[in-house]
Amino acid sequence: MQKIRKGDQVVVTTGREKGKRGAVLRVFETGKVLVEGVNRVKKHQRPNPMKGQTGGIIEKEMPLAISNVMLVNPATGKGDRVGFKFLEAQGGAVARKVRFFKSNGEVVDV
Repeated sequence: MQKIRKGDQVVVTTGREKGKRGAVLRVFETGKVLVEGVNRVKKHQRPNPMKGQTGGIIEKEMPLAISNVMLVNPATGKGDRVGFKFLEAQGGAVARKVRFFKSNGEVVDV
C-alpha cells in the first residue's frame, strides 16, 4: 500500500513548483508521481501521421519525485504526513489497513 495514490490532492513541498497543488494523475513504480498542472514543460514534438499527431511545441506535465509532495489535509488545508494503522472490524472480521494523517489522526480512506 502506498502513502500517495491516484486521485489524491497533493501540494509540492520543494523545487521551483513549491506550493502548487493538484490531483495525482499517475503513480510510477520508480517512485515518481504525475501531478495535474504541476511541473509543466514545453516539448518539441515531431509530426507522426501514423498516430495522427501534429508537430509543434506542446506543453505536458513531467513526473516529480514522490518525496517532494505531501497529501493535503482537508481539515487544515495544508500538506500533512501520512501513516498507516489497522482498523478493527466488528464481528471478529479481518482488520483493514488504512491511511491516516499524523497531525490529527483523521483517517484518509473511508
